[in-house]
Parts: sequence; structure tokens; C-alpha cells
Amino acid sequence: MRLKELRKQRKVSQLKLAMDLNMNQNSISRYESGEREADYATLIRIADYFDVSVDYLLERTDNPKINR
Repeated sequence: MRLKELRKQRKVSQLKLAMDLNMNQNSISRYESGEREADYATLIRIADYFDVSVDYLLERTDNPKINR
């Protein structure tokens, strides 16, 4: 998952992201390290937060644009 890459590009801390998404920082850390996988609803919230597609977030495409 590109979560860490996106977060660092936007200069958002794990804590800030967690607070903005109403989650805890430990969950963000585990998603970034691969210890835990986000559920579908969480993937959508993260993708929406960074304004990218879920496919981009999951590294299924290199195109960050949302295809609507």
C-alpha cells in the first residue's frame, strides 16, 4: 500500500492522519508496515483523504487519478 509514501509527500504525520480519519495512530503504523490490512471502508476513507483512487493506494495502477 502507498499509504506511507502519500503521507510523507503531503507532510502529514501518522498522528494527524489518524486524527483526521478518526482512527488511532497505531492502526496507521500497522497499515504502513504491512502488519495489518485496511478494510474496504477504511481504504475508501484513506483514498478520499489523499484524493487518489483505491487502485492507486493499493499499487494496482501508477495513475493516481480517480476514474469516475
